[in-house]
Amino acid sequence: MKKPELLVTPKSVEDIIPLAEAGADAFVIGEQRYGLRLAGEFSRDEVKQAIALAHKNGKKVYVAMNALFHNEKIDELTDYIVFLQEFNADAIIFGDPAVLMAAREAAPNMKLHWSTETTGTNWYTCNYWGRKGANRAVLAREINMDAVIETKENAEVEIEVQVHGMTAMFQSKRSLLGNYYEYQGKVMEVENRKLEHNMFLHDKERENKYPIFEDENGTHIMSPKDMCIIDELQDMIEAGIDSFKIDGILKSSEYIVEVTKLYRKAIDLCIEDPDLYEDAKDELLEGIEKIQPANRPLDTGFFFKETVY
Repeated sequence: MKKPELLVTPKSVEDIIPLAEAGADAFVIGEQRYGLRLAGEFSRDEVKQAIALAHKNGKKVYVAMNALFHNEKIDELTDYIVFLQEFNADAIIFGDPAVLMAAREAAPNMKLHWSTETTGTNWYTCNYWGRKGANRAVLAREINMDAVIETKENAEVEIEVQVHGMTAMFQSKRSLLGNYYEYQGKVMEVENRKLEHNMFLHDKERENKYPIFEDENGTHIMSPKDMCIIDELQDMIEAGIDSFKIDGILKSSEYIVEVTKLYRKAIDLCIEDPDLYEDAKDELLEGIEKIQPANRPLDTGFFFKETVY
């Protein structure tokens, strides 16, 4: 069986080495001006440092340019892509065709990963973007295991699947929280990725808390639970899924490192001997549960549900 890539989301340059040592194969980084819902903010200088450290340790770096771009940012795309090519980023993550078109002209050899969060729901769409120039498609979080495997069986591109972490449920380009507080005559400093400033929508009936934060791309409402399928990886590994992603948004660096270690162990065991993985499943899940924040229950997302849009 082919060993899938373990893709993680560092919060800072300082996380690169610990995550590499924990077993990560690749990293997603970027800045909110161009990328959506990143675990950490990386300036250009920090992007350069992260790429250098990762490559020194035999790891890859993918830079997020998956925001939706309005006219005023279009002229910036080529410059940023040229910068990423100059410092040897391994791929650009995109959703907006404007990025693909700019990359074709500025860096025709740059690898592109198509990621729209919600519309990667079938193999034909993945192949459409592959024929346009993408090397990888990131599947929607709302499709089930059968659909994931069927997509991989028919895909002409690499397939990436999120296996751990929270997922986005809603995004608005508007600063909804900031506007609400301003309407009330209050001053609100919009903070992103700082745990002490987390805000929640509270569903009293279901006792769910939905993390909500704002950044340059607007307002984001996240899932009330963390997806975790550390004990359900075998079918996707056997199907040849190319990359498993751990999303560490709104998590501590220490948490991301420990989760990476556990998924590294799970993947390696399954490749070495599926029976060993089967025997270790409960222990692996218990390892996640021990470090899981009390306000973030675990579930299996939509992997074993009817597909929901």
